[in-house]
Amino acid sequence: MTHIRVRISTLGLALLAGLAAPPALAAEGPAAAPTVEEQRLDRAAPQEILARSGFDTVTPEFVRELAKAGSYAEAKRVVAKQGARLWQRAVDRAQGRGPAVGDLTRDDDRPLYWARLGMTREVRAWDPEFTLTETQRTSLLASLEQTSRGQNTIRYPHGKGVKRILVTGFDPFTLDRDIRISNPSGATALALDGTTIETADGPARVETAVFPVRWQDFAGGTVEQTLRPHLPHVDLFTTVSQGRVGRFDVERTNGAWRGGFGDNENLSRTETIPVTDPASQPQWTSTTLPYKDIVAASTGRFPVYDNTSVTEIPAGGTTPVVRPEGPTPGSTARAGGGGDYLSNEIAYRATLLRDRLGLTASLPGGHVHTPVLQFGTGNTDPSSGTVTDPQFVQNRLDIIAQVRSILKVAAEVTD
Repeated sequence: MTHIRVRISTLGLALLAGLAAPPALAAEGPAAAPTVEEQRLDRAAPQEILARSGFDTVTPEFVRELAKAGSYAEAKRVVAKQGARLWQRAVDRAQGRGPAVGDLTRDDDRPLYWARLGMTREVRAWDPEFTLTETQRTSLLASLEQTSRGQNTIRYPHGKGVKRILVTGFDPFTLDRDIRISNPSGATALALDGTTIETADGPARVETAVFPVRWQDFAGGTVEQTLRPHLPHVDLFTTVSQGRVGRFDVERTNGAWRGGFGDNENLSRTETIPVTDPASQPQWTSTTLPYKDIVAASTGRFPVYDNTSVTEIPAGGTTPVVRPEGPTPGSTARAGGGGDYLSNEIAYRATLLRDRLGLTASLPGGHVHTPVLQFGTGNTDPSSGTVTDPQFVQNRLDIIAQVRSILKVAAEVTD
């Protein structure tokens, strides 16, 4: 287009990169520097994952469409359409629809993650002929985050007779330790979105969304904004994340504390979880999932535990203490059953929202930790250049299948 100027990275359209700025952050000016997440995209493993999945075409196509936008309003439409298209493409791939482009197995969540980064970096660097304010750029980035994560496409059938289940997953994380990492919770979200689980009581429809591993996005309210419209209308919800090696955990208690581990932007936060109306904020929230039934059922290869342990500062004390049986009255949270990272935080936020909506007694909900997704024996060196192997794939498939079985059990015992 002769009247549109698009600024792209020095490696050109074939390079994919970038992560959208969190909604709560101030917008960058034109040609902002890539974020920490975006910079990882130029490494060999992400590029291989994109090429071997066919998702290396996502960013070039997005750039071509964005170049046609002659106004902010047109850019908004392009971003929303292309973000939603990426999410649907990832879901379709995971569920066996469409051509199997590339040789990575369909259950892989990583193409979605890295392709999204490519799109958001281009929005961040875009320098159109028309005036694009910092606020508008931030809005475009926020829209791309929301639409490419399935956060605004949660839809359930009308009428009675179908139970409604809401499930969330996460992006890959700890990528500086191993750039090849996949997150089984994100893979589960793609595999289950829009699917139906047949239960003894009839069908149950599953809708899903994926969240970033970034402290600032959570402080900006992304969890509450996504879940609030749906919690009053669903029959069951669970947030899901990767947890411990070789086991599932249903986390009994969630704590109001951020422990400071670095997120995907390598930022750290050590503080009480920031929420609205902090004066009424509890130190602890609890699961209402039917954990006894889940633990007792035969759901798959991995053992499932009812995890009751927390870390607290007892009332009147100053030193953190591990409590295997849960928190004591008047204590201050230092770690929930799921720790003090963003998996604990999404569980805390979701269950706090449930309670503030007055749904504690009527809505089963909580957090499930999956086993750590491990590579096969002999493929544990991050520098090996091997981004997948048969055992890695089987582990992920087994985790996805077991989450589905856990949801079936929970749905069948839910009134």
